Formats: sequence, structure tokens, C-alpha cells
Amino acid sequence: MQAALAHPPRERLHGLDAVRAIALLLGLVVHASMAWIPGAQYFWVVSDASPGEFAGLLFYVPHMFRMLLFFLVAGLFARMACERLGSLGFMRDRARRIAIPLASLWFPMLMAIVAVIAWNAWLVNNGSMPPAPPTPPLSPRNFPLTHLWFLYVLLLCYIAALIVRVTLGRSAFAQHVADTAVRVLASPVGPLLLALPLAAALITHPKWFAWFGIPTPDQSLYPSLAACVAFGSAFGFGWLLHRQQALLQRWAAHWPLHLSIAISATVGCLLHVGLAPKLVPTTREIADIAYAIAYAVAAWSWTFAIVGLGLRFLSGHSPLRRYLADASYWIYIAHLPLVMALQVAMSRVEWPWFAEFALVLVATLAILLPSYDLLVRNTWIGAWINGRRKPRGLEAAR
Repeated sequence: MQAALAHPPRERLHGLDAVRAIALLLGLVVHASMAWIPGAQYFWVVSDASPGEFAGLLFYVPHMFRMLLFFLVAGLFARMACERLGSLGFMRDRARRIAIPLASLWFPMLMAIVAVIAWNAWLVNNGSMPPAPPTPPLSPRNFPLTHLWFLYVLLLCYIAALIVRVTLGRSAFAQHVADTAVRVLASPVGPLLLALPLAAALITHPKWFAWFGIPTPDQSLYPSLAACVAFGSAFGFGWLLHRQQALLQRWAAHWPLHLSIAISATVGCLLHVGLAPKLVPTTREIADIAYAIAYAVAAWSWTFAIVGLGLRFLSGHSPLRRYLADASYWIYIAHLPLVMALQVAMSRVEWPWFAEFALVLVATLAILLPSYDLLVRNTWIGAWINGRRKPRGLEAAR
């Protein structure tokens, strides 16, 4: 087998780039599926008249792992950038690529989402607007970060990593302990060890809705304990993995094992909760505790498996994959209002759910990919999110 990490330290790690893009683009699949999940009227802006139980799978399975996967790779790339740029250079780089996009794009995204919600309400009420529901005042505890919450949590992770770097970074003992722990966690038993604190955080989370998995911190500036444990541990693990990148070769070699465990644990979870969401908070009975453990094991096993698959099969240079990896950040930032608007449009027709879902997905990419090439890639926006302006077109990614 070809070595998974046969790249010089400063060369682009194409396999991990592809994995990060997969994690972001799976967000489109998750959000695009939500209008067709049975009971969507209770948790989503659009509830289509032609729901399908199997639409739940398109949400449930990717949602298990996509953000764990993203934060793991983000942590690894973050330390790589910090080593290359130094702490001050890293802070400037992350301010430009993460903090500025969050500060400048959050409000336009929120307003676009509100406009789609208003449009759907107008259609549902036959051309008249219903009374606006009461909304609590904006505060740190009530702050609709929308789907851009991941940028906010990334900033918190960067701050925490830099604090630890300054306080413990020069301690030989701390480095030895961290490297030993990472070697254990990167072994085949790693998903189980990583799953235990996540499962504990999930089962103790107030009003945990088990079918929806890890609660995303999208409504407050104070992330829940479950979100901190899930995404913080993934980021920290990725950060420390960068010190021993050769460990990832294990994942490239053992991806069939991790994938088998992921699928088995996912099937077990679905047998417990079903294909459609149950909008009742989970109890702390034995069956629910077992579900939380199985869910966390599945989430981490999927993460190990997909990283391994990416390193095993996607480590070669591909202009198309590189271009999509560059575009995935913009696509994820811009996709949600567009997906919602297309779902509202699809709610006015009576087609099979899978045809409507596919059309939403294809139309979203057909709009956002050209918008990236025309409006982002070689503009000041591209300089923000990609680190520099890049020549337009697929050929430029060679």
C-alpha cells in the first residue's frame, strides 16, 4: 500500500483537504434533507407534503460525524499553520479567514434566512402574513449564530489551543504525556476511548433529543457541555495528531475495521430510535445510556474511517478535488438560505421526495459553484476565506 502521508511537511495534504471538503459538503446533504423528514414542521422552516422516512437517513448518518470530522481536520491544519506562521502570524491569519467572515457574513445570512421564513409563512397563509411570534431580545444566551456557529466555535478552539501552547508548550513532560495519549487514541481502540466522554456529555445534556445526536451550539454564545466535549476534543485531538502525523497511516490501513464498526453501531442506533425523529427528550435509563455510547462510538468510528479512506484513496493531486476543496468553505457559508428557498419552492409541487431533494441539492451546487468562481475565488472575499486570491477556473487548480 502506498504510504498515506508521503508529502513533505509544507506540501498540501490533498487527502485531508478532500476529507475537510467532504465534511463541509455533507452539510448540504443534511440541511437539504430536513424538509422531507417526517415531523419537519416541528423543527424546520419547511415541511414538505411528501415526506419520506428514508430522508431521515440522509440527515441521521452524516450528522453523526460530519462536524467531528471537520473539527479534527481543522485542528490538525491549525497547528500546521501555527508552526509555519508563529503564534502572532497564526492569530492574524485566523482573524482574516475566520473572524472577519463570521463578523461580516453572519448578519446577511441571518436576514436571508429570515426572508425565506417570511416567504414560506406568506405562502402557507395564502398570501397574507401571520402575526409575528414573540422573540426574546438578543443576548449572549439568545444569539442565533445560524449555521455559522462552527466559525464561532473554531475561534474558541483557537484561543484555547494558543493558551495551552503558551502555558504548557515548552514542558517536555506535558509533550510526552500528550504524545503518549495520542498514540493510544489513534489506535483501533481510540473510537471507544473518545466515545466515553462524549456519551457521558450527551446523556447528561438537559433535554437531549437522541435522534438529533450532538446538539449544535447555534442559538447561544455559550456552547453546551456536549458541544464543547464533542468539538473541543476533536479539535484538540487533531491539533496533537499533527505532532505525529505518521499515526494517521494506521487509519489508512485500518479503514475497513473502523467502517465496519461505524456501520454496525449506526444500525444498532437506528434500531433503537427508528428512521424518523422522536421529539421527546431522552431519559437516563439503561437503554438510552447504551444508545449514547453506541452513538458516540459510531460517530468516532465514522471519523476514523473517512479520514483513513481519504488518506488511502484521495492523497494524490487532483485539480477537481483541489478546486472543490477550495470552494467548499464558501459553499457551506452561503448554502443555507438558498437551500431553504429551494425547499419552499419544492413544497409547492407534488413530486416524489427523492426527486425534490435531488433537485434542491443539484440546484444549490449549480448556483454556488459558479458564484464561487465568479464572485469569490479571485476577489477580496477569496483572499479572506482561502488565504489569498486564486486564479479562476479549474485549470488554475492544477
